[in-house]
Amino acid sequence: MLAANMRPISPLPAVLEKTSSFALSWQNAAPLAKFKPSRISTSVRSSLHSIVAPEVDQDFTSAQTRVKILSEALPFIQKFRGKTIVVKYGGAAMKSEALQASVIADVVLLSCVGLRIVFVHGGGPEINQWLGKLNIEPNFLNGLRVTDASTMEIVSMVLVGKVNKQLVALINQAGGTAVGLSGIDGRLLTARPSPNASQLGFVGDIASVDPTIIRPLIDNNHLPVIASVAADATGQAYNINADTAAGELAAALGAEKLILLTDVAGILEDRNNPESLVREIDIKGVKKMIEEGTIAGGMIPKVNCCVRSLAQGVRTTSIIDGRLKHSLLLEILTDEGAGTMITG
Repeated sequence: MLAANMRPISPLPAVLEKTSSFALSWQNAAPLAKFKPSRISTSVRSSLHSIVAPEVDQDFTSAQTRVKILSEALPFIQKFRGKTIVVKYGGAAMKSEALQASVIADVVLLSCVGLRIVFVHGGGPEINQWLGKLNIEPNFLNGLRVTDASTMEIVSMVLVGKVNKQLVALINQAGGTAVGLSGIDGRLLTARPSPNASQLGFVGDIASVDPTIIRPLIDNNHLPVIASVAADATGQAYNINADTAAGELAAALGAEKLILLTDVAGILEDRNNPESLVREIDIKGVKKMIEEGTIAGGMIPKVNCCVRSLAQGVRTTSIIDGRLKHSLLLEILTDEGAGTMITG
């Protein structure tokens, strides 16, 4: 396989549970191994390596440990400070309150140290819950929600009116300055019907992106939170895949990085072996894995989303494990990451 590196997965020591007032309880993470220049272009060790290493000084107070972690994160903060990072949020990290709190804390911390975070979200479980309350049976075709007029009304209500504002409130409560939007606002995303519109209903593709409304927000240290609903030129609303929305926004913004939070560890060399994580791979390697059938099912659209973003100028993309607490910080502030990084 081309340009792929695998890493094992094993729990981190419990010492991390007590290391930070930012609640950096990074449990069940991949071990922070020897630095590899291809992962992050800096000559420092992993920002957590000395904390995780067996010879960690047990006499350190928690305050000294926090300072050490922050000082070792400095090169990573410098690398990404002022850069735009688009994060797609969903899956297990959205369903669990503990993981949701972890993601929110990560986003606020990264924003506070100068990263320009754009947060894109879906909300499938919430939509299903509300459809159930209204006795509407969810219907899917090839992994996409069949969206008739009634379902589209619920999708808009839940994503834009409920989930989006909940996330904005949580980020603001945690000390960030979030602004809630949907793809409809400011013609941020213009939709067009899916090629399978006769079967899928109001499920749309993205015809164009106009990030004009977002740029002043991120320039002024605000954090856009974007629901994946868009409208076509006539004003008809469409349900947009959140991965697709995040990828197209990343390209339009010239983002440094696109991160997709998922319910798996990342791309696996062996789909039945969670320890066969591919740590880093390029586009050529990804295409080879798809041809061989190693990448299949629901991972294919996520990978294709990343490849399309890279082709449009995004520097790197990552598919990371949203089930892992503080996976965003592990991905951005360490050289090991928390999933699979795909490069051009």
